[in-house]
Amino acid sequence: MQFEIKRRPINPNADKLPLDLPDVIRNILSNRGIDTDSKLNLSSTGLLDYRQLKGIDQAVSVLSNAITKDLFILVVGDFDADGATSTALSCLVLNEFGHSNVGYLVPDRFKMGYGLSKELVQFACDNRKPDVILTVDNGISSVEGIQYAKSLGIQVVVTDHHLPGNEIPDADAIVNPNQSGCMFPSKAACGCTVVFYVMAALKAELINIGWFKNRTAPNLADYLDLVALATIADVVPLDHNNRIIVHQGLARIRSGHCQPGIQAILEVAKKKAHRMTGTDLGFAVAPRLNAAGRMDDMSRGIACLMSPDIQQARVLAKDLEDLNQMRKEVESDMQTQALTWLSQFREIDAPESLPWGLCLFDDQWHEGVIGILASRIKEKLHRPVIAFARSGDNIIKGSARSIKGFHMRDALDLVSTRHPGLILKFGGHAMAAGLSISSSGYKQFIAAFDQVVHEQLTEDDLNAVVWSDGDLDPTQLTINMARAIRDAGPWGQNFPQPEFDGIFSIVQQRIVGQKHLKLTLTPDQGTSLFDAIAFNVDLDVWPNDSEFVRMSYQLDENEFNGLVRLQLLVNNLEPLA
Repeated sequence: MQFEIKRRPINPNADKLPLDLPDVIRNILSNRGIDTDSKLNLSSTGLLDYRQLKGIDQAVSVLSNAITKDLFILVVGDFDADGATSTALSCLVLNEFGHSNVGYLVPDRFKMGYGLSKELVQFACDNRKPDVILTVDNGISSVEGIQYAKSLGIQVVVTDHHLPGNEIPDADAIVNPNQSGCMFPSKAACGCTVVFYVMAALKAELINIGWFKNRTAPNLADYLDLVALATIADVVPLDHNNRIIVHQGLARIRSGHCQPGIQAILEVAKKKAHRMTGTDLGFAVAPRLNAAGRMDDMSRGIACLMSPDIQQARVLAKDLEDLNQMRKEVESDMQTQALTWLSQFREIDAPESLPWGLCLFDDQWHEGVIGILASRIKEKLHRPVIAFARSGDNIIKGSARSIKGFHMRDALDLVSTRHPGLILKFGGHAMAAGLSISSSGYKQFIAAFDQVVHEQLTEDDLNAVVWSDGDLDPTQLTINMARAIRDAGPWGQNFPQPEFDGIFSIVQQRIVGQKHLKLTLTPDQGTSLFDAIAFNVDLDVWPNDSEFVRMSYQLDENEFNGLVRLQLLVNNLEPLA
């Protein structure tokens, strides 16, 4: 994959921000749309009003009736981090409202698949028939499952954020900022945010009817650590509302006021809570939580998040750590197989023959890990990737990841329209989606998908652009600058963490952990020495005799033996003569 470093310009709006901020920080923020003091305000009082969500009054009516009549509410979640946090939050808050007649159920991704299916409704009823089903992070596409639940006399409240299909389910209430007619400004809300707002509206109604006359009304802000985790883990754009949520959640984690489950996962990940960042949520906490849904049963992850004390949470977090290690091993084997197949294009020196829309499949691949595989290959080759795994005798499931400029869900919709019946079902977002096809239709799908990619992208789109916030002189390469950048966050999707570029001379280099490059560098214009690390370097092509390197990097804090030092976290590097 080729990459090009482009520098963001000096933004004239930087002068509108407070002068007590360093010039570097002001320019970074202004280049991300922060051009007024109000956009710097990340107080929880700035959160959007739940009353703007279409369907929230109907949802509150059903749920408040269930609480006052002590009806059994079954929360139906999803098997990823957003679904797990949504499920945990719903159950914990309903319990704190004084309603203990609550259960939860997450479909087995290997048997029932995603969402509230007819089979899942029947499975629930065979155990204990619910009076109300509350879906979290799913439901907007569960037309048949909701119809079946309604036929059994079960009320259904859908809370979701995924894009609706052509047919909307006949639920008793639907709360989804992306449904037609919803005026809620943040279309980027994750599933956990949506149900958080529903709980806030429900609390207001319960206060109004006197429910808390002899009870203590909970402070829902105590659950923002879960919502922050979901927001980062689901890689939704960090608009202003989402930035408030992540900022507030991180503040609670850093101050030690977070769920015991999150604290326990941080411990097994060897992360310091007081220095937590959004990146830590995305790369340390979320993978360990997701490992439960990928390798086993997400109920184990939900149980960890709902743990009432740290001792119980630590036991469950250890289980998640073991599952994550298993996931890493499986993923590594799958990635090796995929790269071995892809190496044929390097060997024949014909990278142009590589499909633009890349589909990968192996009969032995693990269904729970194909999403990570697709992400890894997309990062290496910078093109839309779909990784498939066997899911039944004649069914294969795919997990898709995209690049900027290519809307994955819309592309699958176009393939489905052109080739009726080829895709059995699909759903998702612009950057990620899932689908099922018959294995006999795989070759036809490969050609149809690649054709759509060729129609919508250009050759230049396949070259990755690394957007840099410029270079830093040696006096700016400090631990204080790293901390100032951290505190100016949170950073995430569509509000990227600052990245810089420059030319450095290599004083020393060595391999650590078999595939990571540890460097000691000197800036092109300076004499100071700086530590740097580049993870997952392709050592087959990296020249170990290079004296100079051009690279893009982020400022990071590295703690070793109690000493915190600046470390340059290298994202892209190319050797220079």
